Amino acid sequence: MDIKAILMGLAFAFMWSSAFTSARIIVAEAPPLSALALRFAISGTLGIMLALALGQSWKLSRAQWKATVIFGICQNALYLGLNFVAMQTVEAGLAAIIASSMPLLVALAGTLFYNERISGLAAAGLAAGLLGVALIMGSRLSGGVDLGGLLLCGIGVLALTFATLSVRSASSGGNLMMVVGLQMVIGSAALTLVAIPLETWDVTWSTRLTFAFVYTTLVPGLAATFVWFLLVERIGAVRAATFHFLNPFLGVAIAAVFLGERLGIFDLIGVTIIMFGILAVQLSRHADAGHKGGSRQKGRRIAAAIRRGKG
Repeated sequence: MDIKAILMGLAFAFMWSSAFTSARIIVAEAPPLSALALRFAISGTLGIMLALALGQSWKLSRAQWKATVIFGICQNALYLGLNFVAMQTVEAGLAAIIASSMPLLVALAGTLFYNERISGLAAAGLAAGLLGVALIMGSRLSGGVDLGGLLLCGIGVLALTFATLSVRSASSGGNLMMVVGLQMVIGSAALTLVAIPLETWDVTWSTRLTFAFVYTTLVPGLAATFVWFLLVERIGAVRAATFHFLNPFLGVAIAAVFLGERLGIFDLIGVTIIMFGILAVQLSRHADAGHKGGSRQKGRRIAAAIRRGKG
């Protein structure tokens, strides 16, 4: 992995993690679902315009349309919608920690429901990560965290896990930026249908809110997605996913710096355990991918040798 890929991965992890802090600022002064729907409408429109400028087409493959709809509803509407509502009462750092457990939940679900085999390193990482989450949850529950908000965060990360398992790849067929833009528009439409009957447009305008909204729309919304696709294209999805292990630490650190959220000793211990758990799972996947790739290359060499022998 070269230095440029490392810098891109660090930039993506920072942008993704910072979204929880900016979201916390937004929901304190604006209705969460309406604000998120507006954010996706703007981000989606910009994404589609950028895709058209790049010469990308509206004509998507069947797999891409499936990915677009599932991610638009599960990731943008359910996962982020529930998180925005929850962060009215749940701290940004805690929401980031729960969301960061997604790679662990994907590995666990793959083992339980898809009969995927995992190595000893992955199993140890999975157990450690879940232990870290349990440690933080136990500490926060004893400190009086809002259970309703915590439940919404949990349901949200399950929706994101489902989307990830349902659509393993949306990159086949090109038009990646078009897929990103369309799924944001779908998420905006779904959120609007819920926000209209449930919320009133009551906003306390301020420089802080304006900056947070613009930042959330352009940086985690578009820039992070663009950097992620560049990173995947450069080093592959398995290696790129390794940078997710930074998200728990960055999420709580950014919230502590900009929002003044306090961190207890159990939070710090739990975050450290989760980070190493995610890293172990991702490194195991990288090793498995390399092993499979080597096996495929060996198989091709054997097949070629057989053909030469027959010739």
